[in-house]
Amino acid sequence: MTTLKYDTVIKNGLVIDPALGFGKKAYVLIKDGLIAGVERETAALKKALKNIPEDKFIDAENLLVVPGLIDVHVHLREPGREYAETIESGCRAAAAGGFTSVCCMPNTNPCIDNQETVKFVQDRAQNCDARVYVFGAITKNLEGKELSEIGDLVSIGVVAITDDGHYVQNPDIMRRALQYSWMFNIPVAQHAEDEYLCAGGVMNESFQSTRLGMKPRPAVAEEIAVLRDIALARITGARLHFQHITTKRAVNAIRLAKKEGINITAEATPHHFVLTDDEIGREFNTNLRVNPPIRTAEDREAVIEGLIDGTIDCIATDHAPHSEEEKDCEFDQAPSGMIGMETCLGLVKTYLIDKGYLNWADAVRKMTINPARIFKLKGGTLAVGSPADITVIDPNRKWKVKAENFRSKSKNSPFIGYQLSGQAALTILGGKVVFKR
Repeated sequence: MTTLKYDTVIKNGLVIDPALGFGKKAYVLIKDGLIAGVERETAALKKALKNIPEDKFIDAENLLVVPGLIDVHVHLREPGREYAETIESGCRAAAAGGFTSVCCMPNTNPCIDNQETVKFVQDRAQNCDARVYVFGAITKNLEGKELSEIGDLVSIGVVAITDDGHYVQNPDIMRRALQYSWMFNIPVAQHAEDEYLCAGGVMNESFQSTRLGMKPRPAVAEEIAVLRDIALARITGARLHFQHITTKRAVNAIRLAKKEGINITAEATPHHFVLTDDEIGREFNTNLRVNPPIRTAEDREAVIEGLIDGTIDCIATDHAPHSEEEKDCEFDQAPSGMIGMETCLGLVKTYLIDKGYLNWADAVRKMTINPARIFKLKGGTLAVGSPADITVIDPNRKWKVKAENFRSKSKNSPFIGYQLSGQAALTILGGKVVFKR
């Protein structure tokens, strides 16, 4: 046992790291912003810690200590819509939700389809409360017509390409995007909804859309998009990641493709495994308008089953801030999207863990090491030498979602008023505490 002095020691917590297969009460040792060890209490360890000042210890009694959570689907709105969110405010919201890393989407103004815009985001993200990784656009200005300069984007540091919010409708362009991504060894992340089938739609096609007289976005639009892109991934051998999967048949298609050995991964959001389209007719809350839309109870159960059996690899929020003025209108006139980083952990605990669908190790895996491996991000584990990005969770804290408590600049959440269990107590980024409840 080394006598190295540590900068911080987290003690008495139940440490859960699926990447290490570790789930025991242990000490987490931090030195120079890196993980220096995760160790059970021994006489040698007690001796090594003997001369460390008391203020260097963090007592995590009755708490969980996990790798810093990673959200691979976030809209930070900057540049162009800073009234809804900025990179700084989005990172504050991330830290409050327990996230130490976020991946920002390219649908900004101007679009993140060139090196200059990527560099702008990277510069603005310096010294924020979370690491910000950038997804570049597949096509210029997200128009689906001409590929972005993918090599230039990769050379400056983008970790994936996506036209998030816009399905790449042209199959030849999508095939070429996959071929280029294979050359540069990055994933293509796809919003899978055929735009011809869902054009102008505002909610899921179902009994509820008919009853409410709302133009629908049918589930078959997602199924067709997923099946086409599975075929293109098969022929190119590229890495394909499906964003916010919502339908039963899409989950089944991904499950079968994975069994075939096709290199695909998928994510799901809390609002798609918690809510159904029955909610919309109750109060016409415009915060329930999202793309892809909230689906039926059958679809929700299929998403949960996909999370259970590993068909769906990640839990991501699709954090999409909008101002109160933008959402204060008729349902079919409202922009799509809801915020999600600050409610995600509570929704996972309350609706997946408490209901027995996942255990803590399963949930943490989908929010740490899985996204880190898919997009080749730092962290996701407490292995020695990894960045000291750590989330300390109070698993039993009961709390009510209140708009005034959000760190995000926007408050567009349909979960305001919900009673949840489980919340981040402490968020550590590179060995530094960036959030403490």
